[in-house]
Order: sequence, then C-alpha cells, then structure tokens
Amino acid sequence: MNLSYDYQWLGPAMFAGALVLLSFGYPVAFSLGGVAILFGLFGMALGVFDPVLLNAMPLRIFGIMENYTLLAIPYFIFMGAMLEKSGIAENLLETMGILFGRLRGGLALAVVLVGALLAATTGVVAATVVAMGLISLPIMLRYGYNKQLATGVIAASGTLGQIIPPSVVLVVLGDQLGISVGDLFIGSLIPGLMMAGAFALHVVIIAFLRPDLAPALPSEVRTMTGTKLLIRVVTVMIPPTLLILLVLGSIFFGIATPTEAGAVGALGALALAGANRRLSWTSLQRVCDITLRTTTMVMFILIGSTAFSLIFRGLHGDSFMFDLLTNLPGQTTGFLLVSMLTVFILGFFIDFFEIAFIVIPLFVPVAQNLGLDLVWFGVILGANLQTSFLTPPFGFALFYLRGIAPPEVTTGDIYRGVIPFILIQVFVLILLIVFPGIVNFLPSLS
Repeated sequence: MNLSYDYQWLGPAMFAGALVLLSFGYPVAFSLGGVAILFGLFGMALGVFDPVLLNAMPLRIFGIMENYTLLAIPYFIFMGAMLEKSGIAENLLETMGILFGRLRGGLALAVVLVGALLAATTGVVAATVVAMGLISLPIMLRYGYNKQLATGVIAASGTLGQIIPPSVVLVVLGDQLGISVGDLFIGSLIPGLMMAGAFALHVVIIAFLRPDLAPALPSEVRTMTGTKLLIRVVTVMIPPTLLILLVLGSIFFGIATPTEAGAVGALGALALAGANRRLSWTSLQRVCDITLRTTTMVMFILIGSTAFSLIFRGLHGDSFMFDLLTNLPGQTTGFLLVSMLTVFILGFFIDFFEIAFIVIPLFVPVAQNLGLDLVWFGVILGANLQTSFLTPPFGFALFYLRGIAPPEVTTGDIYRGVIPFILIQVFVLILLIVFPGIVNFLPSLS
C-alpha cells in the first residue's frame, strides 16, 4: 500500500483550511503560517511529510528579503500615498471637473480620466475609490447626476489600478509568475487604456441618449475660463502626468528597472508635494506609516505563504493540483475557464495579495506545461481581478464606496450602478483572451 498516495487528500484539505480561516477574518500571514504548522505536524505524525524539508525555510525567507523586484512595492506605495495625502489627486479631479463640466456627462468623464491617472500613480483600489468618492460624488449628485451612474463610474474607475501600470498588483503578479515586471507593465498598458476608454465611451453614449442622467454643469458655476483655466490645467495636470510618463517611459525604453523607476517616482512625488507647498513633517510621517504598514503586511504574507507552499509541496498537494488542472476537459480552454472562475470568485472574499500568494503559484506550472504566454496570462488575471472587485454583492470597491457615500445613496443604487461597467469589463476581458495580440503587441516591440 502506498501511504503517501492514500493521504493525497491532505494537500487539498490544507488549501481548504486556509480559505476557511481567511473567510473568518483571521490575518492572512498567520492563517497561512498556522495552517502550515498544523498540517506539517499532522503529516509528520502520519509519516507522509519529511521534516528535513523544513531546513529550506530559512533560505526561502532570506530569498524573499533579497528579492530585488519586490523592492518596487514600497516605492510605488510611497508614490501613490504621497500624491494622495498631499492633495495633488484632489486638485486633479477638481481641475478635470472644471475642464469637462461644460459637456453633458463631463463630470463622469473627468472621473474616468482621473481614475486612470490615479491608477497609474497609486495602483491601490481603496485609495482611488475613496478619494474620488469623497470629492466627486457629492458634486455629481448636487448637479443632478443619476445616483446609479455616478456611483457606478466612481467604483469602476477606481478599479483601474489593478490593470494600469505601474501597479503594485502587477509587481506581485510578475514576481509570482516568475516573469519580468517590465514586460507585464508594457503588456498591460493597451488593455488598461482599452478599459478606461470603454468606460468613457459608455458615459458619452449615456449622456447622448439620456441627457437628464448626466447634465452639464450650469453656466453660473463655470466661472473659470480662458487664461486662468489654462494656467490651472498646466500647473495641476502637467506635473503628475510628466511624473507618470517618466516612470513608465524609463521602464518601457529599458532605461530603468521597475524598482529603479519606482524610486524615481517616489522622489518625484516628494518634489511635487514640495512644489505645491503640501509637504510637511506630518504628511511625510503619515505617508511613511502607510508605506511601512502595507509593505510589512506584504512581507509577512510572503513568509506565511512560503511556509504554506513548502508544507503543501511536502504533502504532494502541488502534484495533486497539477494533475487535476492538466487533465481538465478541453485542456487549455478548460484550464483557462477554471482558473479565471476561481480567481473571480475568490476576489469576492479575499484580497489580491492572498490570491496572488496562495492560488497563482498553483496555476503557474500548469500554464507553463500548456505553453501559455505568462505575460498574457498575468494581464488577463489582473483584468479578471478588476472585474471581481466590482461585482456585487461582495466586491471590495463597492464596500469602499458604500463607506463614504452620503445617506441618500443606497446600497442598491451602487449595485445597480456597477452592472453596466461589469459587462464592459467582461467584454474587454473576453477580447484579451480571444485576441492575445492586444497584450503581446507592445512587449514584442521592446
């Protein structure tokens, strides 16, 4: 009798146990580490886990701390937090609102454009949704915008940070997939712009067909015109746009690695905050605190997930999952369907980092075995997560918006408002899957 074969259920049970703990709200790093210890001891008691494997754990932890790619995470978090806390993001949204306010649907268009710009600076869904919701939602409601359109466009634009580079999500995905983060940034640029463009087109069509849902701002509030407006646009919009182009351009043209470009972005955000006279010791402390907390969370999750994956492999869980996923009906099509559906559903309940560190490593060997382009696979994973973060009833973006929405906006308004944008995202995701060249075009030029 093959003892290890008889206990192959331990791997899937370990995976299920981690998801159960996460669903109860236990901290991710300790859920993963605790499940790893529990199943490691259980496996040793049954004689199916070799404790010698634990000798690899210190080397794996040192490998995480030496990972140059992951150094980009604190840089991009710092850059986004500095632009948000210094008020630059708020100025951007106000200026866009003034610029497009004379158009029907202009405020909603401004939200989409600023959402894309904030996505390229913060890369964090919560920060973008909360910032735009606090600033733009009261204004849109005051001037007669439909509640569902207003909430839908804010929540949808806030999720663009999952797919538009430079994004913390893409940095982590690149590391877990074992591919160049720069290639992932380049490959996700066209899909990200397609997503933002599709949102803007939807707003334009709605404003044309139903002008009562998205009226123009009344003339009495459009007081800034001519030279004064031009100066406002140049001083508020050009500097952060140049910073984004500097960060992305240095990566795209091979001048800097994503980590080096992130350092330039962090320094540039400091300079912008100083130039706007928004840089103070208090704001710098708050930004550093956010950066430290988020980076520490990611590092602890990585250590917990490393322990989890080590025990999971020791219990032959990786072999079980590999055999299961490679023998699905339809081969590549079946694998894509199952992997996309799994990530989509998990996106309702757990954060991106947990999905990246627990689930993605299970998919990578199968994707390699099936001959899939990992850059393309990473981009469609990011687009898929963006959709799941927007889908009722559990989408994270909806919770963020509900938390700061005024009392007259109901949860039902938010849920109904995001449905058209979910359909748009699904349509774009299908295009990316059916036409991989959309993703691969720019990386092939580099």
